Amino acid sequence: MMNVPKTIMLLGVVLIIVGFLMQFIKLGRLPGDIVIKKENATFYFPIMTSIILSVVLSLVFYMIGRFR
Repeated sequence: MMNVPKTIMLLGVVLIIVGFLMQFIKLGRLPGDIVIKKENATFYFPIMTSIILSVVLSLVFYMIGRFR
């Protein structure tokens, strides 16, 4: 069985690294993302960001499963 505290610590480190990188990578402002601004409301639907994130995560999980 996997060690739960180590898994939680690893997840925390990954989240910190991803958060740090997102400051420099303007993910979420890609062409194809839908932004509708009205008088006092903004609707944002990051469709291209979602597609790219899905492809990247699929590749990561495929590689993890392949080498397991």
